[in-house]
Amino acid sequence: MSGTIRVEGLSKLFPRFHADKPMTLQEVFQRGLRRMRPTDFFWALEDVSFVVEPGRMVGVVGLNGAGKSTLLRLVAGVGRPDRGRVELRGRVGAILDLGVGFHPELTGRENVYVSGVTSGLTRAEVEERFDEIVAFAELADFLDNPLRTYSSGMQLRLAFAVASHIEPEVLLVDEVLAVGDLRFQEKCFERLARFKSQGCTGLLVTHAPEHVQRLCDEALWLHEGRLAAHGPADEVVKRYLDAMAPR
Repeated sequence: MSGTIRVEGLSKLFPRFHADKPMTLQEVFQRGLRRMRPTDFFWALEDVSFVVEPGRMVGVVGLNGAGKSTLLRLVAGVGRPDRGRVELRGRVGAILDLGVGFHPELTGRENVYVSGVTSGLTRAEVEERFDEIVAFAELADFLDNPLRTYSSGMQLRLAFAVASHIEPEVLLVDEVLAVGDLRFQEKCFERLARFKSQGCTGLLVTHAPEHVQRLCDEALWLHEGRLAAHGPADEVVKRYLDAMAPR
């Protein structure tokens, strides 16, 4: 099990709109089209480069709005960069925003099959691993209920269970682990540690520096869309915490 993540000069530009932007067709007629146009643009990511070698786990830290989730989504192929490129080698398992890849009107059972197949498994492979996925998620009693009836924690359980059973060579995890209860978080950490020991390559976005220190070999610190530091996890986390401490 091995994979590689290579990011070169990654940049993403987003528009910024007027605070009073029309949200409905009626408001467009009332206020006109002028407020529909962007007021300006900003770089959510600018010239970010790094490599994650096979078997290495890298954590991404930074304040809200620093570009962490934008980075992870671009690495996962959700959206296209304005500059730079991403190269992934290996089967990818991604846990981004809750509900991504799931359909709220489908049951949990149906979403397991849909998500597993879209992640690269055959239906037969999903069938083979189905009982393990359900056991890990601990949702057997709710499996035939529509996903829209699930709490955010239940959705997390299902998403992580599917992603962790496709045998990923590259695993991308956003801050969704914060949604789960402490017991399930511990279960996820044990699974991530096992993947790492098997040579899985990982990119973990989190607001919890202690998770980076526990799971990761290296860390990236993003600040206002730019790479402020990249190096051993303990060193980067210490610099980040020192910079964020009240003066």
